[in-house]
Amino acid sequence: MTLKRSFLVLVLLAFLPCSSGAAFAQEPITARTPATPLVLHDPYFSVWSFADNLTDGPTRHWTGTPQQMMGLVRVDDKTYRFMGGDRWGEGTPGVPALKQVSRAIWPTRTIYDFENAGIHLALTFFTPALPQDLDVLTRPVTYISWDVHSTDNQQHTVALYFDATSQLATNTGEDTVVWGHEWIGDMQALRVGTNTQPVLEKSGDNLRIDWGWLYVAVPPQQGVATSATSAEARDQFVKDGTLPKSDDLDMPRAVKHGLPLLAVRFDLGSVGSTTVSRRVMIAYDDRFSIEYLNRRLRAYWRRNGMTTAEMLEKAEADEPELRRKGEEFDRELTSDLEREGGPHYAQLATLAYRQTIAAHKLVADVDGTPFLFSKENFSNGCIDTVDVTYPSSPFFLLLNPKLLQAQLEPMMQYARLPRWRWPFAPHDLGTYPLANGQVYGGGERTEDDQMPVEETGNLVILTNALAHAENSAAFAQKYWPLLTKWAEYLKEKGMDPENQLSTDDFAGHLPHNTNLSIKAIEALGSYAQLAQMLGKTKDALAYRKLAQQMAAKWKDMAFDGDHYKLAFDQPGTWSQKYNLVWDRVLGLHLFSPQIVQQEMAFYLKHQNTFGLPLDNRKTYTKLDWIVWTATLSGSQDDFTALTDPLYKYMTESQSRVPLSDWFETTDGRQVGFQARSVVGGVYMKMLADPAMWKKWVLAASPAAQ
Repeated sequence: MTLKRSFLVLVLLAFLPCSSGAAFAQEPITARTPATPLVLHDPYFSVWSFADNLTDGPTRHWTGTPQQMMGLVRVDDKTYRFMGGDRWGEGTPGVPALKQVSRAIWPTRTIYDFENAGIHLALTFFTPALPQDLDVLTRPVTYISWDVHSTDNQQHTVALYFDATSQLATNTGEDTVVWGHEWIGDMQALRVGTNTQPVLEKSGDNLRIDWGWLYVAVPPQQGVATSATSAEARDQFVKDGTLPKSDDLDMPRAVKHGLPLLAVRFDLGSVGSTTVSRRVMIAYDDRFSIEYLNRRLRAYWRRNGMTTAEMLEKAEADEPELRRKGEEFDRELTSDLEREGGPHYAQLATLAYRQTIAAHKLVADVDGTPFLFSKENFSNGCIDTVDVTYPSSPFFLLLNPKLLQAQLEPMMQYARLPRWRWPFAPHDLGTYPLANGQVYGGGERTEDDQMPVEETGNLVILTNALAHAENSAAFAQKYWPLLTKWAEYLKEKGMDPENQLSTDDFAGHLPHNTNLSIKAIEALGSYAQLAQMLGKTKDALAYRKLAQQMAAKWKDMAFDGDHYKLAFDQPGTWSQKYNLVWDRVLGLHLFSPQIVQQEMAFYLKHQNTFGLPLDNRKTYTKLDWIVWTATLSGSQDDFTALTDPLYKYMTESQSRVPLSDWFETTDGRQVGFQARSVVGGVYMKMLADPAMWKKWVLAASPAAQ
């Protein structure tokens, strides 16, 4: 089949209806997870529960540093906790926990249910992370709501208490903060931030934000009281159900001395069988978010001059409709995930959803162009790393390709500058949140310190994937000289890569890497497809022929009996050939189907309890690559066999951290990394169904343009 015809078939298939048959469940995650997402927006505003019960300990930043939010409920003059640890200061008596009876995780919502003392309390964290609407997606607002009713046919006097501490606006306990109260229309807003406001002064990995302002905004509701004060507010609520009468506004205070906090109290009065509801918004205004090539950029929601007050007012006005859209989105996505990969796969992808988004920051360039910058969480802290964009790309290709373009754009702009003198692609743009130039390997030092074939292949493949998603090669046209230079580099260096790093750099340098060679070959096939889309027929035919010849040569060089080698010169070795998945997803059809058949049979014989090792050298693995490997085959049985151990890892791992993508297949323990965007790679299974891919891309198109 010719390239042009194969691409046409892919497009036509995309418009066929999704597979029919039995209805699929629209279910949240109710099983145990390593950690539970609560308030997730970006690498600095990302708060989790690291325990099974929300009352088993403090809420934490994804790094594990406490960023406490406290929830108390007073029922008939007795106080219980529904969020946070049982002690918060020296000499403070313990407060009993309200019994948690369930916890459910949807793509945009986390819902806890509690019962005791004659009441049922439902606590919902709703982040409208709707990728089709960039204006909503970029708003740093999570809605926290409570629904309370009686369970024993009796009336109960109920009051609710919620606070967010200044830890959410500080890097360490040594930071001093100031806080205050304001009115935004008829909405009360409490805020706290550091006294010094060192905007974009720090970069690195294990850091929290220490500039900007944390807000707790309270729409008009009955029985509300607010206080920006210290932790004595908790003690007073426990004692008599009230808050301090005056705010301690004027004195800067270190976090460790008195733990300044933003507190809200709701007096619900007498509650019976009819549900009584209350809510707040928790938000973060970071003022400036990213520095790109020495210019400071603001969050995307600010691009037209919107103020924090206007953003909060808009968020409040939009809440009912956003909640409806969020619930509809959750049901639709979870149903499609289960249809494509089964219930265990659907739950894994659901847990990955908000984590993938929150490892990025969406900003506007000076002309309003959206830029989406990733952070390598607990890896090396790099920003806009190409081999992080690569594994997370299926998430964005499915749900809004414009967001993948927003990741590629700043990297491509940098790569064509005179300062980037290499014939291959960069690895990163700096250390988050400063995107002023590559730092990997000591900056732009030597080829040995970098990932030449890896990153070059990644960017060519991703540009082609973007063109498939949008049915347009306009982005490729914009950077065609750069793509051509990279294709020429891969033509020379890609067949049998020299001793260099790949994205799995934790495994060290490896010469003659067969999986890396696959990437180079598929990148050349991708270049041919792009050339065809742009009417460059001569180049398309030449590079298509070259890629076909290289793929045939690869099969002979890598063959090792019943499987294919880790490295061309190492018989008796093996590895996951996860890069091969693009051959199916992009309709490249360069490699013999026999390769997939042999590899899949081999993989199924070499799994451990918690998954398939990355290769024969170690027993550890990568979560994203297993799903890519499982997607190689069109067999649902093979897919389930390879991915069910990932569900076991998700529900049984002893490492209580936001989902780690690098873990041991023998015992499920984290090896490294956590809360990274690469878990978005689990959405690769959805891309392998052209109809499913087209369905979601079309859903994104009206709002994304």
